[in-house]
Amino acid sequence: MGREHKKTIRQAYGLYHRHRIPAEDAELTHVGPETPCGEYLRRFWQPVAMSSELGDLPVVVRILGEDLVLFRDKSGRIGLLDRHCCHRGTSLEFGIVEECGIRCCYHGWKFHVDGRIIETPGEPARSKIKQTTFQGAYPTLEFAGLVFAYMGPPEIRPEFPYYDAFDLPEDKMVAYSLTYPCNWLQIFENVMDPAHGVFLHTRISFEQFSPAWGELPVTEFRESPLGMVYITSRRVGDLVWVRMNDIILPNLAQAGAIWEAGDRAKAFTRVSLTRWTVPIDDTNSLVIGVRHFNEGVNDPQGRHDEAACGKEKVDFLGQTGERVYEERQRIPGDFDAQVSQRPITIHALEHLGATDRGVSMLRRIIRKGIRAVAAGREPDCIRSETSGRISTYCQDSVVRVPQRANRNDELVLRDVGRAIARIVIDEDHGTGRDRLVRVERKIAALLQPPIFTAAE
Repeated sequence: MGREHKKTIRQAYGLYHRHRIPAEDAELTHVGPETPCGEYLRRFWQPVAMSSELGDLPVVVRILGEDLVLFRDKSGRIGLLDRHCCHRGTSLEFGIVEECGIRCCYHGWKFHVDGRIIETPGEPARSKIKQTTFQGAYPTLEFAGLVFAYMGPPEIRPEFPYYDAFDLPEDKMVAYSLTYPCNWLQIFENVMDPAHGVFLHTRISFEQFSPAWGELPVTEFRESPLGMVYITSRRVGDLVWVRMNDIILPNLAQAGAIWEAGDRAKAFTRVSLTRWTVPIDDTNSLVIGVRHFNEGVNDPQGRHDEAACGKEKVDFLGQTGERVYEERQRIPGDFDAQVSQRPITIHALEHLGATDRGVSMLRRIIRKGIRAVAAGREPDCIRSETSGRISTYCQDSVVRVPQRANRNDELVLRDVGRAIARIVIDEDHGTGRDRLVRVERKIAALLQPPIFTAAE
C-alpha cells in the first residue's frame, strides 16, 4: 500500500509521511507565453534592463520565459527582438549594431527596431521577403535609467503610466537591478509582509535598519485604487510611526524610508524604493527599479549610498547572494529568506497565520487580475496614464500621540493608522506636487489635540 500524502505533519519525527511534494500554484507562478499569469503580466509595461547596460553590443535578455536580444542602434533607438534571426535562426547577440537597426552576422539580413526587414543582401532584387516577413519585436521606451518593454497584444498597448513618485521634490532616482534565482511571486509578496521586518531585519540577527523596526506593529491591509497597501503603526516613546507600503498591480512595489527610526515628527515622507519584480522565467526573477535619494528618506547616519546602486547591487544589506555564505547564515537578508523557499514556493505546504494576511490578500487580488485577463476582460487596476500624474500611497508619518493610562494603546495605534490612511488614500487632494503639500498639511492638522477619542 502506498503512503498517503499529507500536507500537514501531525506527529513528532513525522517527515516520512510527507515525502510527496505537491505541485506549485501554476496559475500564480508560471509566466511563459500563453500561461494565465504570463498573459496578465504582458498587459503592462515591464522594465527589462538598465539603460547603462546598453553599449555598442547587443545584450541577451530573457523575460517572461522568452529569449530576446536588446540593443541601442547607432541612431539611438532601442530594439527588443526575438533572439533568433527569422532567416536561419542565428542568435542576434552576434549581430552588428548599425544605423537604424541590427544586422545578422550569418547572411547580413538587417532588421529595424520594430522588426521590419530592411535589407536581405543575398536575395535577388525581386525577392518579396522584406514585404511579407517580420522579425519578432516588442516596443520599448526609456525612462529613469530603465528600459521598458510592452510584450502584450499590440492592439491594446497602453500608455506608459507616470506615477507621482517619479516627480518628488529634490529627489534623485538611481537605477538598479538584481537577479534572484527563484519565482517572482515569493519576492514580490515580501512587500506585504511587514512582520518579516520585525524578525528577519531586527530581532533574529541584529538591527539592520533601526531599533524601531523590532517593535511588532499594529497592522492592517486594505485595497487601494492601484492595488493594496499595508498600514503599520508602532509606538516610539510619545511618537507613533505610521508606515504604508504600496502594491501597484501587477508587479510594482513602493517601500518607504529604509532607515526610518520613528524618533522625530514628520508627515507624508515619500518612497525610497520604486521597484518591479519581473519574471525572467518560472524560477528566475529580475528585481529592477530605482532607489530614491532625498532628504525625507536618506539615512541620518549616512548609510545611503548612490554609488552602491547599479547592476547586481543596492545600498542596503541582504539583497543579493554575493556575501560569504557563512555570513549570510549568521545574518540572513531578504535574498536568503526568499530564494531558500525553493525555486517556486509550494503554497500547499504553507501554514499561514495572522501575520500572513497581507500575503493572502495579495495573492487573491493577483489571481483576480489573472482570471479577468483569461476571461477577456480588462484587469481591475490602472494600466496606463490617466490624466496627469497617478497618485501613489507609500509614505511614512511620525506623529506625537502620548500614551495615556486610560486608553487602550493598541486601539490608539490602530486609529492613528486608519486616520492617516484615510487622508492619503480616500480624500481628494488633487495630483502631483500640490497633492504632496496638501496631504502633509492635512496630516499635520489632524494631530492637533484632541485626537483619536474613539479608542478612549
